[in-house]
Amino acid sequence: MKFETKAIRLQTDRSQHHEHSTPIFATSSFVFDDAEHMRALFANEAEGNIYSRFTNPSVREFENKMAALEGGEDCIATATGMAAIFATFASLLSSGDHLLMSKAVFGSTFKINDDYLRKWGITYDYIDPLNMEQWTALVKPNTKLLYLETPSNPGLDIIDLEATSAFCKKHDMLLIVDNCFATPYLQEPLAFGADISIHSATKYIDGQGRVMGGAIISNKKIIEQIYPFMKNAGPSMSPFNAWVLSKSLETLAIRMDRHCQNALQIATWLESNSQVAYVNYPFLPSNTQYEIATKQMKAGGGMISFELKGGINAGRKLIDAREMISLSANLGDTRTIITHPASSTHSKLTPEERAAAGITDGLIRLSVGLEHVDDIIADLKL
Repeated sequence: MKFETKAIRLQTDRSQHHEHSTPIFATSSFVFDDAEHMRALFANEAEGNIYSRFTNPSVREFENKMAALEGGEDCIATATGMAAIFATFASLLSSGDHLLMSKAVFGSTFKINDDYLRKWGITYDYIDPLNMEQWTALVKPNTKLLYLETPSNPGLDIIDLEATSAFCKKHDMLLIVDNCFATPYLQEPLAFGADISIHSATKYIDGQGRVMGGAIISNKKIIEQIYPFMKNAGPSMSPFNAWVLSKSLETLAIRMDRHCQNALQIATWLESNSQVAYVNYPFLPSNTQYEIATKQMKAGGGMISFELKGGINAGRKLIDAREMISLSANLGDTRTIITHPASSTHSKLTPEERAAAGITDGLIRLSVGLEHVDDIIADLKL
């Protein structure tokens, strides 16, 4: 089946009620047929549900869909995207291990390193995602993982996944890719050699700003290593959120087509505007990473970042002049959202850390929605 068909037709088996659309399994626990059935489930000798912290039909349907759409063998759903990142690190890293991470990642990911991994005796170094020649010098005998975002937040850096995968295999480390901005529809990191793909399902997977969630997709061996952390620590996705996200996947392809169409048109318009210093958008032919982006992505996505020639003051004026566009820290919504990363999503970083990640004080991030493109452009009063 094609992507669009799988997103709609892969559902939990129907119950005795023969429902057409899978219902929400809003239950905290499940009953057993008898003592032997209970024993077999707890001993992993039989398939079934025990407790919704770690097994629930609604959650499992979402997990199965995400694995199928991403080309993975299995998936674990989490309460949020940050829970997915934290669960992966906590499960695969031990005291004494070393982590390589792109300088261009979401602000809270930096804080996991500084506030938690460091005190557990896990060391890390940040790499320039666009300068692979510098990476080898940072690899250590105890380096276990390389983590990156592509496209990155908010600079929209595009990293060559095939080349990065080859680098990781050469140095015997796992490659983890945050695929949030692209979604499984636009990019399949596992097909380019990544070991793990991570999503904040809160963003485009939901697509309407309603619920939070995360997903970890990989092969069965790696998922089995992460599952005990999920079971015991409990950063689990609720059945209701899983049901919403599973239904949202049914419209992901058609929504992303419109996001990309609008974003490319707006990025082109911004690039031609005399007040704009530069525009970051993967599918602009002028983008220095255009060739890589078009190789590994179906389209450019719905995110744009840009800076006005007037710097931070011009950016604030643009934000305060808007009438329709939402001012929010979220992204991936049907509604267009504008954000100033330096004072919001990446405000906890030092100025030096923001500069290393390509975040200037005047950078504007635009999550292009599904409104008519003419109305979005009209509200960007340049």
